[in-house]
Formats: sequence, C-alpha cells, structure tokens
Amino acid sequence: MQIIKSVRTLVFLLLPIVSFSQSSYLPLGSKDYKLLDRLEIKTGNSNLNYSTIKPYNRRLVTAEVEAIDSMDAAGDSASFNLTKIDKYNIQSFLMNNSEWSKPRESYNSKKPIFNTFYKTKGNLYEVNTKDFFLAVNPAIQYQQMFEKGNSQKLFYNSRGLSFRGMISRKVAFDFYLTDNQERDPLYVQEWIRTHAAVPGARFYKDFKAIGGVDYFDGRGSVSFNASKYIDIQFGYDKNFIGDGYRSLFLSDFSGNALFLKINTRIWKFNYENLFMELIPDGRRVMGDELLARKYFRMNYLSINATKWLNVGIFDAVMFGRKDHFDFQYLNPVLFLRSAESDIGSKDNAVVGLNVKANIKKKVQVYGQLLLDEFKLNEMVKNRGFWANKFGYQVGVKYPDAFGIPNLDLQLESNRVRPFTYSHFDSLSDYTHFHQPFAHPLGANFQERIAIVKYQPVHNLYLQAKFIYYYQGLDLFGINYGSNIFTSYTTRDKNYGYYVGDGDKVKSLNTSFLASYEVKENLFIDANLQHRTYKVASGADSPTTVFSLGFRWNMSRREFDF
Repeated sequence: MQIIKSVRTLVFLLLPIVSFSQSSYLPLGSKDYKLLDRLEIKTGNSNLNYSTIKPYNRRLVTAEVEAIDSMDAAGDSASFNLTKIDKYNIQSFLMNNSEWSKPRESYNSKKPIFNTFYKTKGNLYEVNTKDFFLAVNPAIQYQQMFEKGNSQKLFYNSRGLSFRGMISRKVAFDFYLTDNQERDPLYVQEWIRTHAAVPGARFYKDFKAIGGVDYFDGRGSVSFNASKYIDIQFGYDKNFIGDGYRSLFLSDFSGNALFLKINTRIWKFNYENLFMELIPDGRRVMGDELLARKYFRMNYLSINATKWLNVGIFDAVMFGRKDHFDFQYLNPVLFLRSAESDIGSKDNAVVGLNVKANIKKKVQVYGQLLLDEFKLNEMVKNRGFWANKFGYQVGVKYPDAFGIPNLDLQLESNRVRPFTYSHFDSLSDYTHFHQPFAHPLGANFQERIAIVKYQPVHNLYLQAKFIYYYQGLDLFGINYGSNIFTSYTTRDKNYGYYVGDGDKVKSLNTSFLASYEVKENLFIDANLQHRTYKVASGADSPTTVFSLGFRWNMSRREFDF
C-alpha cells in the first residue's frame, strides 16, 4: 500500500472546501458501452468524443444521453437517424442511471416484491432521496461449457453483490465483490499454467479436479470533485485507454489494481493523471509473504480538435522503487520521459498518440501509435533493429452498416514489434500480476479483428466475432521478442527482428453469441466458439466449445486470445 502514503499529500492538497456533484463510473463491459458508441457516431456529440478514457463517469455521459433524448422528444433529432432500438436502449440506459436522469414513471415496477425490492426495474434495492442514493444488485453468472474432445466438466460459476451510491451528491462510492470458480477450455488452462495467473484475476487457488481455479474478484472506489472541472477517484479496479476492442496503451485484460485518478475536463480538453500500484510477480505464496510492488504513472491529454476529430497524447512510465513511489512522478503536468532522464533512471517510459474521427455521423475511424523505444535512422534503414519497439492500431466502426438498422460492424488491426513492452527486469516490464498490461498477446504479432453486432428486437443481442493473428514465439531457447516477461538482454543479436519471426503461430478465434435479456440486466447466453492454433514447429491445436448460461448484472466471461 505504499502508493497510498506517496499520494496522500497530493490528495489532501486537492480536497475541496465545497464539493460539486460527483458520480460513480459505468463498469467496463456494460451493455451501455455499445449504445454510447452508436450515439457518439450518429449524433456527432463532441462531449462523447472523450469516450477514449474508460470507464465512463455516469454523471457526464448521462447528461449527454438525457440531452439527446430531450431533443428526440422535441422532434429535433431527425439528423441523428435514431432507430426504434436506439430509443429503447436510451430509455434503458437512463433507467439504469436513475440518479442522474429525470424521474420517469416508466422506471417504476408495477409489482414490487414485498413493496421493498424492485421498486424500480433496474435495481434490486434502490434509495433515491435528495441527499442519498443507493442501488444494490446481485452479481451472478453461470456458464456450462462443452469442449470437443475434452471429458472435463467445464464451467464458470460466479456469485456476488454490487452496490453504488452518493452522499449529498458530493461523494460517490461503488463496490463489487464476487466469489468465482471456473474450469476453462484446455487452451485457457494451458495459459494459466504457463503464466501462473488467471486472466483478469489476481490471487487464486486450485479448485477440485485438475484445471479448476477459485478466486475472489473485488473492486471498489470513492470519488469526489476537487472543483467544478476536476474529478478525483481512488479505488481498486481496472482502467482502459482507447477506442478499439484492444488497447496498446492500457487495457482491462490483467487483474484489478490500486489506483488514484485525477481527471480535469475544461473547454476542449480532458486531461487524466493515473497513479497505480502493481504486482510484478503472479506466483502464489504460502503463508505471510509480502509480494514485491511496482508502479505505473500515466498522463493522457484528450483534445477535441474539431467537433468530429479527437486527438489524444499518451505518456506513461512503469517503474520499481524499494518501499516507495518515486515523488518525481507525482507532478501532474510533468512530461514523464524528461523526468526519467533527469533522475538518471532506466525506467520503462512509453509515449503514444490516439486519434479518432467521426465522419459525417456515419463512420468512426480510430487508431493508436505506441512508441516504447526507437531510433529514427534505424527505422529508415529497416534492418530489424531490436530497439525499434513500437506498435500501432487502425480501426473503423460502422453503425447501421450498409443501411441495415441496428447492425454494427467493427474492423481492427493491431501490430506490435518484437520486444515492445519488455524491459530488463520484471519491475519495469509492461505487466501486472504476470499478465500483459496492454494487449493480451504481448509483442511480435499482427492481429486482425472483425466484430458484427445486431439487435433485431429489443431483447435480443447477436454477435459474431473473428480474431486472426500470427505471432513469432521463442524457439530453442532463443528470445524472439514475443514474451514480454523475458528480459530483452537475453536476445542473441541486435538486428534482424521482424514481426512474426521465430516459431510462427497462426490462430483464428471465431465465436457466435446470442444473448436474450429476460428482464432488465438478466441475460441468457448461448455461444459457439471455434479456435485454431497452428505452430510451425508442432501440431495443430483446434478448440470447439459450446457454452450455455445466464448472467445477472455482469458482463460475460470471455477468452479472446
């Protein structure tokens, strides 16, 4: 908990004498993200252009959705081309964020249980008064999986509770805790054995038969305003920077982490500072043994250059210090690369550029460029210099594709060169709890993604997803730069590294999902997945899995790697 001591003084300096309205955040994976994507593109709402930074502040996004709904009710939204499904989803969104939306009779249940539970359709238990808001909900998910050629009983079983609230609209809080047991498809079991970690989780125990794991997933935060334009959130959760399905900057793939976030939004600028305490080693310890710590510090400046163009500048550093956060990195306006040089460190600093353009309220084009380390003259010579470590993303989102209402298409390409994200020790590599901190594949890969989403009626959600990639793995003990947990000092040469070099693997992960919403936030899911995995030096490893289950107030557990 060293980061708490390190940032405590900064927090106290920012504490306000008078607080403004504060809000909790939309959990990552919520169905609302799909709606907000569509509204951002179709309405040209410039305030939704800040959606690169996730999770979203409920107060801010609800205000924009409420404004769109009011314009539609007044007949001023013809240019938005909202479909009937859009309008239905808007009402669902506003109901699920009732602390910030206008009261509506349609939110209320006709037959509350014991006149106490489900008074409103969106929450099991809700209190909504002038000075206090509280929403309490169960968090439950169960999936039964059947894998071709695997006699094991595969399942995912999660039970827990979530709640969020506000006190006098000045302090907001949220909490989420689930107890989870799962036995996943064989390729996921192999990933867990290799990394000594469960994707997206932290400490875990073995559960019953071989391949089963047991772990808690606990998240929570407290938020308040330092001023009208500055929000502060302190918590234990996940964060995401980007507009794509993947992020090359910061993703939610690894486990939860302790963080302090300061977000400043004024005029055309949205500036976020993020301080995090991470764990470099995911090994499971017995008894009272304190794991080592490392730290992450990020600045992200998002600028609405025009109503349709958003540009973001990313600047981060991953570092380790014995028993303390480095106070050099506490300056919220500091360019971290210069600070790294000033203190003579060899920390892992990265910079990046994020661009998003909404074209004629029909299509969104987005992309990222990540620079870990590079030499311009070596890039020009194109000799495969090992230290030219960078990656890029290019993508497009197309709502109501080809004129078909409620059909959304997303295409994305991600490419990361060998040795990107890696460093000379585990305290500075771009990882957390022995899991990649950005893209789940690590480095030395080319990936292409196609996602088709269709909501033909109010309660039915259909999705087809295709993820293809090739990657160069290590071969005969030679480091080809894909394993970001391995020190780059173990390479055997300085030149001749190109994407895909090494033991080349090709994989295609295809899935088809049908989700039916029985009642608000209660889904029945059926999914068919087929994954091929062909390694140049070995045999093919195909996977076919069918799963059937339900979830209540939870996003679906998936393994897209």
